[in-house]
Amino acid sequence: MRLTLFSRLALGYLGVAALLLAVSLYAVFQLDRLNRVVRSLLETDVRLGDYEKKLTGAFLSQVRYERKFLIAKDDTLYDQFLLFQSDFERYLEEITPIADATASEHLRRLRGHYERYMDLVDSEVEHLRTGQPYPRERYRSEKEQATEGVLAELDTLKAYSEASTHEKMTSLSAAGRGAWQMTLFIGAVSLLLVVAISFLITRGIARPVEVLKRKTREIARGRFEADVRIGSPPEIAELAEGFNFMCRKLGEIDRMKTDFYSMMSHELRTPLTSIKEATGLLLDGVGGVVTGKQRRLLSILSEESNRLIDLVNSLLDLSKMEAGMMTYSLAPISLAPLIQKAMVELGPLAEAKRIRLESKCNHELPAINADGERILQVLRNLIGNALKFTPENGVVTVSAARTDAEVEVRVIDTGPGIPRESLATIFDKYRQGNIPGSGRIQGSGLGLAFVRHIITSHGGRVWADSESGQGSTFIFVLPV
Repeated sequence: MRLTLFSRLALGYLGVAALLLAVSLYAVFQLDRLNRVVRSLLETDVRLGDYEKKLTGAFLSQVRYERKFLIAKDDTLYDQFLLFQSDFERYLEEITPIADATASEHLRRLRGHYERYMDLVDSEVEHLRTGQPYPRERYRSEKEQATEGVLAELDTLKAYSEASTHEKMTSLSAAGRGAWQMTLFIGAVSLLLVVAISFLITRGIARPVEVLKRKTREIARGRFEADVRIGSPPEIAELAEGFNFMCRKLGEIDRMKTDFYSMMSHELRTPLTSIKEATGLLLDGVGGVVTGKQRRLLSILSEESNRLIDLVNSLLDLSKMEAGMMTYSLAPISLAPLIQKAMVELGPLAEAKRIRLESKCNHELPAINADGERILQVLRNLIGNALKFTPENGVVTVSAARTDAEVEVRVIDTGPGIPRESLATIFDKYRQGNIPGSGRIQGSGLGLAFVRHIITSHGGRVWADSESGQGSTFIFVLPV
């Protein structure tokens, strides 16, 4: 029994999934362990260290202001002493809930030394304010003992916090090494299993996939013979039959398109050309004298015939592009002469509308592999659109420059601009942007669709950047 691709993949990747599950469970266990250690570090040891610094600073400030007060007898100094006393007692209250048993014992002894120090200070201050004599040296000696006791306990608390932090960091390092080794081992086993499965599956499907790839290239070149013969694996065999069915249908569609183009060429362009020629003969007076009113009507008829012929040609070209049947004669060309040619062709239109047409091209542009006539069609469309929507005394600028491995061309106008909501659709066929003040401007909505198809067929990109009232910039890039 031949296993299907699904069965082969399912059996192989179930093993990989089991290994990944083991890795995940192990990772969850290690992460939980690391999380507990990190939480203990942040909530206990780091905070203990911070409070030790705050307590030390507050107490030393107390001692400093107490000694200054005893010398200067200035109540302002005593007020500062009381302020730092308040800070010290507040820090002591805040550190108590986060301390473990060992740290709590240090804090208990610290509190004893501190209370002894405060009792001595309060007693000495009372003696000073009442003017009673008291043994100054004994008070000084006992305060120094209490001060040394407070500082010693703070140093012990600091050392305990640092030792606890170091121990937990060592634990974190050991856990990290263990997790890394286990992950590396399971990852290596998973990699070997995946390579083995991939080799077995690839060996079974590489040949039929290569056959399908060659057939795809033939279809892209327009050959639609249904001659793919593949028997295994079952899914690819079905895919091959689907390819054959698709080829048959594509062949039918190709014949229908050929017939359609032939019919369109004969049924539309031929009578329109006849109408155009007949109109021209009437305008030349072949049918007799033409009055002024008749000449105006015949001129309108001639213009509309030309417009219809252009529209039919455009529809046929666009249909070919969308069907992938448009042929391109690619050759190394330079963009600068094409831009100059398009500007010369459209120069009379610019002069008629009193629009200044400018070129800012780097004549050292690299050559690109493109169909010159099609790129010229792109330039005519973009520059013609810019002239069409730019008011009198405006400016249309065409620039070209190299950017990395591409050549970028910009067509910039000073027209009314395009609303941002229309920028996403202006390159669709039969769509025109809702441009303020352009209600009288006629168009088929195919020009920018042509531009997009031609540029993308050359491997490039095209887009527009504009805002209402700020003019428009159309940009396309082509690979070098």
